[in-house]
Amino acid sequence: MAKANTIKVKLVSTADTGYFYVTKKNTRTMTEKMAKTKYDPVAKKHVEFREAKIK
Repeated sequence: MAKANTIKVKLVSTADTGYFYVTKKNTRTMTEKMAKTKYDPVAKKHVEFREAKIK
């Protein structure tokens, strides 16, 4: 059976609020860690979210 191309990743806020998003990532095309600028409702501003493993 083939390995899945997409995996679920957790995007954790760099503002240390504990807020996170869960998204999918294609492991073949995106080999490095994902980082996106998204809205953090706890900090009430846009901050960078970095990839972390889902436990």
